[in-house]
Amino acid sequence: MQRQIISSGAPWESIVGYSRAIRVGRQVFVSGTAAVDEQGHTVAPGDAYLQAKYILEKIGKALQQAGASLEQVTRTRIFVTDISQWEAIGKAHGEVFAHIRPATSMVEVSRLISPDMLVEIEADALIG
Repeated sequence: MQRQIISSGAPWESIVGYSRAIRVGRQVFVSGTAAVDEQGHTVAPGDAYLQAKYILEKIGKALQQAGASLEQVTRTRIFVTDISQWEAIGKAHGEVFAHIRPATSMVEVSRLISPDMLVEIEADALIG
């Protein structure tokens, strides 16, 4: 089956050996996505809600490149450094997925790559 690789152009993709997203057949898998801009800076340090919003926009763009959309997301996985921020992060998630209602998990982790990163989100989608 053919694999379509979607790259963000981030230098660490080749270092770590991953893609922003990959499409195999009708399935799209978006890698863990953090609130990092094109210059490599963390967006909205200290604000879990704004980071989650930024991440979901970034995921939407990756899905578009793969020929999918947020409406086709079937699962998300949310990694947070402070589970007490679940409502702010959940609000951002709900603004995008309230009517789509994918399966999801939210898990607290001890830390992400940068101390400014509060949230990382993965997404899976099924086209058609």
